[in-house]
Amino acid sequence: MKIALIAHDELKDTMVNFCIAYEGILKDHVLFSTGTTGKRIEAATELSINKVKSGPLGGDQQIGSLIAQDDLDLVIFLRDPLTAQPHEPDIQALIRLCDVYKIPVATNIATGELLVKALERGAFNWRLYK
Repeated sequence: MKIALIAHDELKDTMVNFCIAYEGILKDHVLFSTGTTGKRIEAATELSINKVKSGPLGGDQQIGSLIAQDDLDLVIFLRDPLTAQPHEPDIQALIRLCDVYKIPVATNIATGELLVKALERGAFNWRLYK
């Protein structure tokens, strides 16, 4: 599976801890991330991350492009609902693309954990035969 890992600034530590906790599952998949988040994950784990630009600099749009090209299977995007984001339209567009292309997406840690556990069980293998 091809998985995108994205986190707003206030949730980057949470994403890093998530990746440490689920490194055993994530290591078997192709991982993408926006710039700073990807660097932080790589520094804290043995995971290899394909990094795009930072979210506000176009990274969210690059991830959206991967979705539109059918090059992603799952998105975990830890959004900070309490902080205004200057690139909110890009964020909404990315989530809309997940809906359009039927890509499972988590926008908080609780749903992210559910999706990663489902991934471990093989619940997304239907994506292999799309």
